[in-house]
Amino acid sequence: MPSNTTRRTFASTALTLSASLAFVALGLPSAALAQNVSFAGKTVEFVIPFGVGGGSDVWARFNAPYLSKYLPGNPNVVVKNVPGGGSITGTNQFASNAKPDGLSVLGTSGSTQFPYLLGDPRVRYEYKDWQMVMAAPTGGVAYLSSKFGVKSAKDLGKLKGQKLVYGSQGATSLDLVPLLGFRLLGLEVQHVFGMKSRGEGRLAFERGEANIDYQTSSAYIKNALPLVKEGKAVPLFSWGVTDENGNIIRDPAFPDLPHIGEAIQLATGKAPSGGEWEAFKAFLIAGFPAQKLLVLPKGTSKEVVEAYREAVRKMIKDPAYQAGKEDALGGYEQVTDKAGDALFREATTIAPHARDWVRYHLSKNYNVAF
Repeated sequence: MPSNTTRRTFASTALTLSASLAFVALGLPSAALAQNVSFAGKTVEFVIPFGVGGGSDVWARFNAPYLSKYLPGNPNVVVKNVPGGGSITGTNQFASNAKPDGLSVLGTSGSTQFPYLLGDPRVRYEYKDWQMVMAAPTGGVAYLSSKFGVKSAKDLGKLKGQKLVYGSQGATSLDLVPLLGFRLLGLEVQHVFGMKSRGEGRLAFERGEANIDYQTSSAYIKNALPLVKEGKAVPLFSWGVTDENGNIIRDPAFPDLPHIGEAIQLATGKAPSGGEWEAFKAFLIAGFPAQKLLVLPKGTSKEVVEAYREAVRKMIKDPAYQAGKEDALGGYEQVTDKAGDALFREATTIAPHARDWVRYHLSKNYNVAF
């Protein structure tokens, strides 16, 4: 199994290559488009609809100084936390109040995308109104207690009839992805709600209260991989990443693990397809390959959008940014332009029939009221 550094190098290399190929295929936008844009002497408000100290806040505070460095005129970029409603409150405020002058930018997360995809009536924002600046992928690995005698995803058939327990943050949280994914795998899983974080889910696993779990890539490497090495846990699959066409492929950080689509085929003998798979895939992409999105408000000019994208292109090449992103971003490269547009589109689009199926499933089986 590759070392931590090797995994991160794989992830950065593959995602950087993906973005580079996208740039070549598209042709870089003309830098002249943004020549008349300057934010000199101005302050850019980087709105994060979550509290201080969470993953989105860490992501924003890592990126903010580099945006300041590379946006024309070197404006002061200040992170503004507007928590509430699982990120809906701050995002609604941004949609209503942000002016299209480049001085307000929003960072969203899967927790913001999910209510939008589910048609939550509290949502008063429309992703299609916004301009994508940058998409930020992440990954994750699902693992199982070793007591079941399963050695890898090839042995998933041994779990037929077994009672599995998963510590969940809630049916409409990011844990909707494992909720739907385990069902596609044919696993009988009891989802115990009320976990305040994935860290709490892992602790429940360690105490034996849960016997199946997943952690995001950085948390898996730091906190769950030691359990694997101690023989207490068995890695099953990664959630995967997407290629330029939106297909799920293996996560380069974990090249020896099948992605969730491969795991489903191993467990069921059939490649995943159909409406349930498409519904799951919409939330999978919104939760992982395009978990965080940086957007500008409706009506922002092409010149301002290009100024921001050019700043992203420059900052992700900055040696200091590359050196720091391992800890701050888990080793995954940020993307913009064509690659970012593809992730943005995939993460904010769901077929009406797929949405209806998920809502029905959650209402019937988990008492979720919409």
